[in-house]
Amino acid sequence: MLTAQDLYSLEQYSARRPDFKRRAVEHRKRRQIKLGNNMTLHFEDRVTVQYQIQEMLLIERTFSPQGIQDELDAYNPLIPTGTNLKATLTIEYSDPEVRVQQLSQLRGVEDHVYVRVEGYQPVYAVADEDLDRSTDEKTAAVHFLRFELTADMIDSLQNDSALTVGVDHAHYTHSARVPVGTVQILTADFVDQSDLILS
Repeated sequence: MLTAQDLYSLEQYSARRPDFKRRAVEHRKRRQIKLGNNMTLHFEDRVTVQYQIQEMLLIERTFSPQGIQDELDAYNPLIPTGTNLKATLTIEYSDPEVRVQQLSQLRGVEDHVYVRVEGYQPVYAVADEDLDRSTDEKTAAVHFLRFELTADMIDSLQNDSALTVGVDHAHYTHSARVPVGTVQILTADFVDQSDLILS
């Protein structure tokens, strides 16, 4: 978990932001997997969460201890805890009318997203543990997902097994093999991340 001591003050972050943002965006891109043309999984870790919190504090000009703690409380649950992968799912349609139609058709899609370690059954996401982001009419364009893996699955990934991600909703089906380099990056999510911050 991140604490207030891990964060820059608004003044410090403003001064460091150009370089910090560049490195954080590069880091995040290496952890993204496209699921077809209209969905992306963004696998989170301490660095991506630190960047999100710093940006929110800057945009909202938040400097009070309680305001900072509120942001930490909101985003810390996205950091992997050693037995899981955590990701933000974004559903992307540029045309507003198409987006409304598709979000209606894709109700419940967050429960149909999975990761599969080679040789094992798929692990479906535990979605939106903080609050329900779907209604009877539509799903949301953003979901927060947790994939809880067994010790054997984690061991297999750390020993170069393949990883596939996918979605098998009735109105949207796609799977993608995760590049080897990205799998190696994601295996870091299964170890202690207490020192993983951008400085």
